[in-house]
Amino acid sequence: MAPNDKVSYQHSLKVTSHHLDHLNHVNNAVYLDWVQEVAYLHWNLLATQEIKDASIWMVLRHEIDYLRQAYLNDEIIIHTWIEDSAGVKSTRMVHMYRGDELLTKSKTTFCLLDKNTQKPKRISQEILTLFTK
Repeated sequence: MAPNDKVSYQHSLKVTSHHLDHLNHVNNAVYLDWVQEVAYLHWNLLATQEIKDASIWMVLRHEIDYLRQAYLNDEIIIHTWIEDSAGVKSTRMVHMYRGDELLTKSKTTFCLLDKNTQKPKRISQEILTLFTK
């Protein structure tokens, strides 16, 4: 779970047949899609339209630990928060659960870009404030 000083976000979903691979469990690539989806949802909830009009995030690195498998009709709860930010980079954590069981944990490094120039830009205090309580 997220540290108390972080603004976290929770999203839930149900595993469908579309998420399954040939072994009848959620495909590893699907977890990555969910990581990106929850990051997008969290950012859009926190950021003002003005911030979103000026800034976009680009993934630099994903790390995912697959701890347990998920299956058809499992209810998945996804928790995310920004662990830290410095300069142009930000680290997002995502933990996925089925009930109390931790299924995956991931760490993604994002780089903030100027939306118009597509060049890296320093994360402003205004943005940093969105991520902490």
